[in-house]
Amino acid sequence: MSLIVFPAIDLKGGQVVRLAEGDMNRATVYGDDAAAQAMLFADQGAGHLHVVDLDGAFAGASVNGEAVRAIVSAFPGHVQLGGGIRTREAIEGWFDLGVSRVVIGTAALENPDLVRAAAGEFPGGIVVAVDAREGMVATRGWADVSTVSVIDMARRFEDAGVAALLFTDVGRDGLLKGCNVEATVDLARAVDIPVIASGGVAGIGEIHVLALHARDGVEGVITGRALYDGRLDLAAALSVAAAA
Repeated sequence: MSLIVFPAIDLKGGQVVRLAEGDMNRATVYGDDAAAQAMLFADQGAGHLHVVDLDGAFAGASVNGEAVRAIVSAFPGHVQLGGGIRTREAIEGWFDLGVSRVVIGTAALENPDLVRAAAGEFPGGIVVAVDAREGMVATRGWADVSTVSVIDMARRFEDAGVAALLFTDVGRDGLLKGCNVEATVDLARAVDIPVIASGGVAGIGEIHVLALHARDGVEGVITGRALYDGRLDLAAALSVAAAA
């Protein structure tokens, strides 16, 4: 099974941005047409997108819904969406709109029964975000750090039927420091749920290494700033991911 490469579209005030370490005050704007960005990624060969409503992550409810709807309408592949999705009504609403997967983070820690119920109702559609600062789970747009370890959090959902875990090393996100491959692989080996790597991807080398660990349970990798800054060529990344 080849590694899935998810180009990232992060939304803040309707604009396409990237944050540094999840800090809303450290945002770089890359465009104001989210649908056009989605189509650009599609033209480069992407079959999957990872979309985050950053404002929604802090507000606890959808804020950039209009931009998300435009992306889903424009993009011919699969859209994975996260950011402030904390109720069953919100989950159902996004699936009705055509989103392929919904990412649940804060609610997974605070309301695990919601995740279990949703995973049963929408098979293959629920992804649990496991965001970490120094090995501990971060919530509410990464503003708060819990006392729960990443692996303990992940193991809570091993029998829940979730599609994947999305693991982000917050301290590396948006900084091009390099993805925390070691921690990602350790998590994938520790649980029976596929793991998606995220945070800090700097270049093609990490795509290659992560692809080699697909057999360990690493399902995919999310990349944002490296694509926008031209440090990573999406077509090349997709080729490397498919060839490993």
